[in-house]
Amino acid sequence: MTQNVLWKLGLIVAVIALSVGSFYFKGMNLGLDLKGGVHLVMRVQTDDALRVQTETTVEQLRDALTRGSIQFSKLEMKDAKTFVVEGVTNDQGFRAAAVDADTIYNRSSGVGSYTYSMKPNIENQLRGEAVDQALQTIERRVNELGVAEPIVARQGAVDQILVELPGVSEVQRAKDIIRSTAQLELKIVEQGPFGTEEAAKQAYNNNVPSDILILPGTGDSGGATPGTVFYALRRASVVTGRDLRNARPSLDENNLPAVGFSLNGDGARKFGAATEANIGRQLAIVLDGRVYSAPVIQSRISDEGRISGSFTQQEAQDLSLTLRSGALPASLTYLEERTVGPTLGADSVRAGVAASIGGLVFVVLFMIFYYKLTGLNAVISIIVNLLILLGLMAYLGFTMTLPGIAGFILTIGMGVDSNVLIFERIKEELSGTRGARAAINAGFDRVWWTIVDTHVSSLISALLLLQFGTGPVRGFAVTLIIGLLANVFTAVFVSRTVFELVLGQRKTQTLSI
Repeated sequence: MTQNVLWKLGLIVAVIALSVGSFYFKGMNLGLDLKGGVHLVMRVQTDDALRVQTETTVEQLRDALTRGSIQFSKLEMKDAKTFVVEGVTNDQGFRAAAVDADTIYNRSSGVGSYTYSMKPNIENQLRGEAVDQALQTIERRVNELGVAEPIVARQGAVDQILVELPGVSEVQRAKDIIRSTAQLELKIVEQGPFGTEEAAKQAYNNNVPSDILILPGTGDSGGATPGTVFYALRRASVVTGRDLRNARPSLDENNLPAVGFSLNGDGARKFGAATEANIGRQLAIVLDGRVYSAPVIQSRISDEGRISGSFTQQEAQDLSLTLRSGALPASLTYLEERTVGPTLGADSVRAGVAASIGGLVFVVLFMIFYYKLTGLNAVISIIVNLLILLGLMAYLGFTMTLPGIAGFILTIGMGVDSNVLIFERIKEELSGTRGARAAINAGFDRVWWTIVDTHVSSLISALLLLQFGTGPVRGFAVTLIIGLLANVFTAVFVSRTVFELVLGQRKTQTLSI
């Protein structure tokens, strides 16, 4: 055995050992269709993001007009993209105060009135940003759930998001965490609590000012719903969830589950100034449009706070998770939900394994029948190819899906195809009365560029599937890409080494082909 064959054989053995070891020790991640779990398709209600922008602009304009002592009789939002201002007496002063609004909205003027409509390019930008932010927020929440190899991606329409959670058993909890908007706001309480919403409105003679917001909360006062009270709050928030630095489960003064939170630098500055100016007043902690608690401000508070309420330990942990991951910019609606049971997944695994083994057995029988002992060379090449494929997928942490098994079986076919090209070329060389070693060398050399051409073409297609596909399609593409790369190595390097090894042990240079 020559030195050249020895190092090649050593390299092949090392590659096989690493592949088997990687697969044995790291294992294979299974996708939703093999492991079971939940498949969700959600739509981002991007109108919510437009509404938030319009509400914010209205409040900023109201504040600017008040500070500038500019009179107006009406300033309100008509819909998610439009608001109106009426009764303006100082047009020049108004336009100076509304310069920020003019960058986002188109303005049409009347007699002492203005109508603002969101610019189309700004609308498209906000809708796109809402979907992008929702995608990132959902991904952070899913990752904190501890799900192995989740899929969070756009699907279909521009406002749709696909979420696949393999191995999830508490489906409802996962859905609640993903869908919760977790909009945290801290607002100053103007009046309340009231037993009913009507009582809160009567405190303002049924003419609630536009800068006042009435929200439900939890309390001991009677009402239409037991335990529900209503607060009149300033519409403008002291701080919001955007100012959060962290959130974690904690305990309140009664040793009951609560959620503690801390604010970033800007949030702490705003919170400190607001609490210092409102000592003795109530501060409402509002989450998703409901007042969870309204403690009295005893002193200046800078960067720490706590949300208390009727939480269980699990609810406190889930709320901390959603707050840490950031608030969703818009609400979500479920368009599709599909649950795959672990039993169905196990059946798919067994069927896939049976199909792979069946395909391999038929390939082995055909290659040995048609190419005689040389067919064993192809069988060795294909088996090494599959071992490398499984080892690389395990090492790199890729997920095997049901379409991935199809890619696995296709890899067997590609291995056969490459070996058939090589063997047929060798047979042609042998028919030209060349020796076995010369025929093998010529066969591999002349087929090399054909193999490269076919594999590069297939690789480009697989990369496009990986880039633009979602879910199962990507699983197929990953398996196909690794199988293609491994097949070039095995069909050329491994197969040729086996030929050299066999010929090196014989005195007569003949082939059984």
